[in-house]
Amino acid sequence: MEIPTAAVLLLGSVALYMLGHQFVQQIGDVMKDFLTLSYGMEVTQSNLSTLVSTIALRFAFISGPIIITIMVVGLTANVAQTGLVFSAKAFKPSGSFLNPLDGLKKVGPSQKTVIELSKSFLKIMLVGLIGYVALSGLIANSVQLVDSTPAAILTYMGRSAFSVAVKISAAFMVFAAVDYYVQRRKFEHEIKMTKEEIKEEQKQEEGNPQIKGRIRREMVKHHRMRMMQSVPKADVVVTNPTHFAVAIMYDSKAMSAPKVVAKGKDLIAQKIKEIAKEHNIPIVEDKPLAQLLFKTVDIDEQIPPDLFKAVAQILAYIYQM
Repeated sequence: MEIPTAAVLLLGSVALYMLGHQFVQQIGDVMKDFLTLSYGMEVTQSNLSTLVSTIALRFAFISGPIIITIMVVGLTANVAQTGLVFSAKAFKPSGSFLNPLDGLKKVGPSQKTVIELSKSFLKIMLVGLIGYVALSGLIANSVQLVDSTPAAILTYMGRSAFSVAVKISAAFMVFAAVDYYVQRRKFEHEIKMTKEEIKEEQKQEEGNPQIKGRIRREMVKHHRMRMMQSVPKADVVVTNPTHFAVAIMYDSKAMSAPKVVAKGKDLIAQKIKEIAKEHNIPIVEDKPLAQLLFKTVDIDEQIPPDLFKAVAQILAYIYQM
């Protein structure tokens, strides 16, 4: 909020300084014309209305460039911070604006009001201090204007006013920069989500982690049961012998290559071997082959070509038995 104020004050002062001479000259011309036209003019409602309208229109044309410059600076300073935002909400009628109780609630002390009040006091003190220091020097030098012409006095006053305005504007710019940094840090801190809000958002987007974990466990359990049901259909179980167990099935009429129907490690491997023994499935110990099949081949996936020979030898041995 302080940046538009500082920008308008600084660039408005510069605009007044640059256009000031022309502005004063044009105002003088308008006053001359006003006095000239009004001298000897018959005082009627029509004549006065025409004269006042003419003078007001000329004043508007004279002050227009300065007013437009200040408006453009203020709008640009706002848009540069937030972008072009338009909302019709402010135009919507609301009874709360007329309710005195709502107004009294806003009067009460709060952190925001205390901060804004402190900033206002600080700005007043800043302007007062700079103005006092600047004017003290100007008053001391004004003694030299005793023998000056009115034009020289006006020029001196204009330059002095511009000097004071620039100093105050520069102080405001520093104040605005600090306020901008503080407000932005505060805003970023306020929009951060708490841990509870992050967890709640994850639940809404991805589902409850506990439910997801239970679903995953049920899926693993179902997959393991289906895998164990496939062990009796296997032709052979290749083991490590204690750590790994891989059940292989091959049907020459329906398959182009043998496939792994079940595999497991440690306790699951022991379970596969128990089921194989119950259904008289041959168990062959081959440590390298068991490790390769466990690590490289998924369930219901055919064995890779580089393991064809090793698996074929085991199957041939089983068929011979």
